[in-house]
Amino acid sequence: MSPNSALPLYLLASSLLPGLLIFFLPESSVRIRTTLNMFGALLKLALAGVMAWGVVHGVSFETRLPFLPNLDFVLRTDALSLLFVSLSSVLWLLTTVYAIGYLEDSHHRSRFFGFFSLCVTATTGVALAGNLITFVVFYELLTLTTYPLIVHRGTEVARVAGSIYLRFTITGGALLLVGTVWLYSLFGTLEFSHRGFMADTQIAALNQGTLVIIFVLLIAGLGVKGVLVPLHGWLPRAMVAPAPVSALLHAVAVVKAGAFGIIRVVYNVYGIGFAADLGVTLPLAVLASVTIIYASIRALYQDDLKRRLAYSTISQVSYITLGIATVGPIAAIGGIVHLVHQGLMKITLFFCAGNLAKTLGIHKISEMDGVARRMPWTMAAFTLGALGMIGVPPLAGFVSKWHLGLGAMAAGKDWIMLILVASSLLNAAYFLPILYAAWFKNPAGEWPEEQPRGQLETRWLLLLPPLVTALLVLAVGLLASAPYSPLEWARFITRLEYAP
Repeated sequence: MSPNSALPLYLLASSLLPGLLIFFLPESSVRIRTTLNMFGALLKLALAGVMAWGVVHGVSFETRLPFLPNLDFVLRTDALSLLFVSLSSVLWLLTTVYAIGYLEDSHHRSRFFGFFSLCVTATTGVALAGNLITFVVFYELLTLTTYPLIVHRGTEVARVAGSIYLRFTITGGALLLVGTVWLYSLFGTLEFSHRGFMADTQIAALNQGTLVIIFVLLIAGLGVKGVLVPLHGWLPRAMVAPAPVSALLHAVAVVKAGAFGIIRVVYNVYGIGFAADLGVTLPLAVLASVTIIYASIRALYQDDLKRRLAYSTISQVSYITLGIATVGPIAAIGGIVHLVHQGLMKITLFFCAGNLAKTLGIHKISEMDGVARRMPWTMAAFTLGALGMIGVPPLAGFVSKWHLGLGAMAAGKDWIMLILVASSLLNAAYFLPILYAAWFKNPAGEWPEEQPRGQLETRWLLLLPPLVTALLVLAVGLLASAPYSPLEWARFITRLEYAP
């Protein structure tokens, strides 16, 4: 096996092998566990960088292994997979640092970090999957490796949340598998390709009604993790998980895997042109729009901070689906770049929410009056993340919404502009009161569970990651047109998908 064909396997192994080793470490082996975690995260980031450089320069990285009769297990890098892999590699490193600090005094850390690494391995496999069956395998592994993280606390509430999560995701996985098998029976291939493998086959002889049904099955299966309404119900309940898990769920792993899968189905299975001709993109855009508005309204009524952020995620992730379903290159750029921008903004917010809970015992928005005076750096990072979600320039969220809006106008779908305006107003309605209370109100009294204070407002391992991600929220907005920025990478991807 050549180095280029082995590199995708090395990328998987960079988190898989440390994770497996960590399971066998006693709780007291803090230094070894930390070393394995950091080594794996840094190695994955370095390998992702090598692969990104190679893709830019036209180098192909593909691993192909026999799997089923006439169907291979395929790991392949393209521009889209590298965007997702790069995001997950950067944020896994920062989340690892954060989790080490957050779980410093916790039990079962070896179990946690073992499954944590396996979860990232499954996410990497989802990103690198070169055909639909490989995608399904890693998609299901992601379900299994995330469940122990959701129920990590071992409380009855956590077990109920985990049970609900499994019911939703296993059902979604079954629908996805049925659609995949049905597709293979019709086309004899599941290989992802630019413009979709349907464009490379004789589709005229097929019943288009059958293809619509298969599309519905695939989107329903992916929509569970992609939290499209009404398939979103598991996510707010999963907020009982520790803050590092919440950050991982919302910014990198489960939710993004669903959105990423929808992109793959529309672009690399059906092809955007054929999907539009089939009439499935408009209903998908409507479903995404309903999700955006519904989840934003639900967020308004949540006093629990993490639940408000969860409903915000349900709304924000649907921008990705909306951008793809608008059917136009400019909107697609906005949707694809939001895969990265939403991840940076949302992980910042969850890091900050974890800091408030860990340091002061704050879990509810009604407890946040004056908290910025006690934790100014944490709330500064939270403020950048929140303003980015609203779409305030020049932050990351503005770049995404600007392209979505321009794309909607270019595609002649003016009604999408109304959705974006309404969403931004609702974003402001559920984020600005938090910022006002934190910065301008006086504290109501003692904090619920304040921890002993050192020189910093909280442990530096908890403070550093949100400060870094908040700066990235600012940087990707200010430098949006810089070479190799997420926006420029999204433009590169879109040129490939819309090439004649």
